[in-house]
Amino acid sequence: MTATEFSNTIAKLRPTLRTFTYRFTSNREESQDLVQDTILKALTYRDKFRDDTNLKGWLFTIMRNTYINNYRKVQRAKTSHDDTKELYFLNVEDEHTFNRPEGSLEFKEVWRNMNSIKDDLLIPFKMHTTGYKYHEIAEHIGIPIGTVKNRIFHARKEIQKKLSGYR
Repeated sequence: MTATEFSNTIAKLRPTLRTFTYRFTSNREESQDLVQDTILKALTYRDKFRDDTNLKGWLFTIMRNTYINNYRKVQRAKTSHDDTKELYFLNVEDEHTFNRPEGSLEFKEVWRNMNSIKDDLLIPFKMHTTGYKYHEIAEHIGIPIGTVKNRIFHARKEIQKKLSGYR
């Protein structure tokens, strides 16, 4: 199929695509945007289309994947807004910190038990809990990545075993 035939066939399928978008969204503008994005992607990736493939099905797949990707992007971007008077939810006490006396005791107990494990387990574990990636820990210590994962696993198990008497 030549580029012109491809473009003409897609142009003929535009009304069908527009109708299909209402399965995803009832908003007219979103529907038009989705059709436009689908056609743009189809024209951009024309070289990926094989002549023995159903063009309509290929376009519907592009449309569905575009909608799903956009939906996920919107969900990740959502932030919570506190519209209450006096910003009630923003001023609620955070119960998930170690600022409470009993939380502080728990934290100290965990920290004490953590520091009592062997250094060969403790160093990778502390690095991992402070945000280092496995490969960074492996490079820093000079051991294989599998050994790093193993030591972190065993450090967790040892700390849990020591804390099980605490709970």
